[in-house]
Amino acid sequence: MQNFILAIDQGTTSSRAILFTLEGKPSFIAQQEFSQSYPDDGWVEHDPEEIWQSVVNSCKKVIAEAQISVSQIISIGITNQRETTLVWDKGTGKTIYPAIVWQDRRTSSLCDELSEDEELVTHLNNKTGLLLDPYFSATKIKWILDNVEGARKKAEAGKLAFGTIDTFLIWRLTKGRCHYTDATNASRTMLFDIHLQDWDQKLLQTFNIPQSMLPKVLNSADEFGKTDPLILGESIAIQGVAGDQQAALFGQTCFKSGMAKSTYGTGCFMVLNTGTKPLKSENRLLTTVAYRLNGETTYALEGSIFMAGATIQWLRDGLQLIKEASETESLAKMASPNNQVFLVPAFTGLGAPYWDPNARGAILGLTRDTGINEIVAAGLQSVCYQSKDLQKAMESDGARATNLRVDGGMVKNDWLMGFLADILGAEVDRPEITETTALGVAYLAGLQAGIYKSLDELSSQWRCERTFSPRFSKQQRDKAYSLWQQAVNRIRCD
Repeated sequence: MQNFILAIDQGTTSSRAILFTLEGKPSFIAQQEFSQSYPDDGWVEHDPEEIWQSVVNSCKKVIAEAQISVSQIISIGITNQRETTLVWDKGTGKTIYPAIVWQDRRTSSLCDELSEDEELVTHLNNKTGLLLDPYFSATKIKWILDNVEGARKKAEAGKLAFGTIDTFLIWRLTKGRCHYTDATNASRTMLFDIHLQDWDQKLLQTFNIPQSMLPKVLNSADEFGKTDPLILGESIAIQGVAGDQQAALFGQTCFKSGMAKSTYGTGCFMVLNTGTKPLKSENRLLTTVAYRLNGETTYALEGSIFMAGATIQWLRDGLQLIKEASETESLAKMASPNNQVFLVPAFTGLGAPYWDPNARGAILGLTRDTGINEIVAAGLQSVCYQSKDLQKAMESDGARATNLRVDGGMVKNDWLMGFLADILGAEVDRPEITETTALGVAYLAGLQAGIYKSLDELSSQWRCERTFSPRFSKQQRDKAYSLWQQAVNRIRCD
């Protein structure tokens, strides 16, 4: 009888459940999309109950499709969209407001106001490795407590709980018995001291957040509780948790300092392992927790781009230029080879290294010759140019990647990967298993369960499916990137 690890991958647009064999092979996948809500300019929300149901439904569906007994699932790993913020009643388990998504910019004015306090900004950066930005959880929590009637009074009475998506799912799966998160997710709240590995009291005071709301922070491979048997039929141990980008780094087995991965999903996130010592960025990148095992923290340098796959989604749903994302490869191939259209997808501001929450998107360089092919190609190229922005910032911080491993739904597009290699001037490795985010938490759960004995054992399982090598000359690459920078400068507001 074959056994499995169940990975729950709760993303920004859908929830997935993937059954991995103990050899790390994805065998069965179930997925359910859920609705996106945009109640105001720059606001992005999710329905927590819809997220919860999509997770439960996906888990039940994948078990049914695999035709296995729940007892064959040895362990569960959870990976999640990070920074997305939920606050719920500890008594009922019901949220008091919709989930405020990581993309949400409603607290921009608060961040602008707080940024005038230079001492606070320095303290925040030194302790959390982050920048003061609406992207992270702290200002989202404060907004909920300040704007939902009776919320602050309940919070001060110890009746409310905060969590990122992982914490919310652990709470629900264990029927409220476990209020936990892991160090990677904690490091994205803007409240967590990544050096001491504990909540920072000054930041809690600054944002007026009672500590009683916060979860206990565990290792990324740890005992997060057991699922209530009524949910999936039997009780299963939850033993691996990591935010989606750190999970992908782990799934790509980037365990040595200098190894990097770039994930192309809703957003794009380039993460470089810097070892056991955090590297402070001078180029507005983030210093974050890569993973924590047995109490030892490994750190990473990260650049975050808000719009990657979301740009293609907009071309599909907003402009209706395509019906399926898979069409973009053939359309881009037909674009003019001299195409100088630039799409800057600052729909909710610009992420690293600009951190301009007030920037808005634009399509520049349109001519009478411009058609759908050129606009689609520009949308794909914007992902690569933004990756170049991150590469340049990391190099300026003295952290050049020894290699770049890619993953996420977009990496199936050969044209996109080819242009990425061209503009980076570096080889891009696409692994055989591109479900690296889910694989990462399957590995973490497997480590805790004793299925895997070491990181070296996991590294030996990684396989490259294809390497994309650069075709551009340095002159071509520099000219194209210079035009991109001009386009970005046209739409910046800071």
